[in-house]
Amino acid sequence: MDDHKENAVDKDVTESFPIPDKDYGGWISQQQPNKMSGKTALSHPGELHDTRGTSSKLNWLRAGVLGANDGIVSVAGTIIGVAGADSNPRSLLVAGLAALAAGSFSMAGGEYVSVSAQRDTERALLDKERWELENLPVEELDELAHIYEAKGISANTSRRAAFEAMQYDALRAHATDELGINPDELTSPWQAAYSSFLSFVSGGIIPMLFSLIPVSFPLRVFLIVLSVAIALLITGSISARIGGAALGKAILRNVLMGLSTMLFAWLIGMAFGIHG
Repeated sequence: MDDHKENAVDKDVTESFPIPDKDYGGWISQQQPNKMSGKTALSHPGELHDTRGTSSKLNWLRAGVLGANDGIVSVAGTIIGVAGADSNPRSLLVAGLAALAAGSFSMAGGEYVSVSAQRDTERALLDKERWELENLPVEELDELAHIYEAKGISANTSRRAAFEAMQYDALRAHATDELGINPDELTSPWQAAYSSFLSFVSGGIIPMLFSLIPVSFPLRVFLIVLSVAIALLITGSISARIGGAALGKAILRNVLMGLSTMLFAWLIGMAFGIHG
């Protein structure tokens, strides 16, 4: 009885959506007439909106905030650590500049290498998927149908959905549902490097500027710590709103970690510094 039902399903799908033999892989390059561009997407209240890219933008914003946070804590920790060993304003300036330069270029370089490796992997996977769609179309249809079926969709509906998804955009269907990749949003290594560089500098410049204020040494240190606490309060607040976390807890955690870092750096400077 089950075999009879399955055969009926396959027959129904085949009759409704006849599978071409040689041209099946051509779905990759075909421009389907029913695709909607961003300009023609529904825009009335209660209708479906195009949300592609929203998650990516949030990830970029989150990464930018974290980069600024790293800049604030790293540069401030270095300056305060040197301040614990030497009260010479010139020493603080050199320490701050060195930390700002090394940190920003290190972040940019690391992000470039990391994203380049990720992009190469994603491209290789997409190239492999293109080949499979061109040369193994029926197997790819079955594979996509099984993916949908594993999500709880019936066999008949899964096969219909897989066929229609591949008619619409075969590569996108397999990239998103099988590989978890959006082929339109492959990250640029250079863009990632620039973003990391700028976000680190935007955060690190805060304690750097306050270290240049021509006031007494104790007051200068106090202003640096105060500016860092305020900056971390802001970045903690933004991070909490992006991630949907509890605002007070996120801010407290962020500020305490920053202050703890500066305290530890200060103690190291005091322990190994030479005071005359």
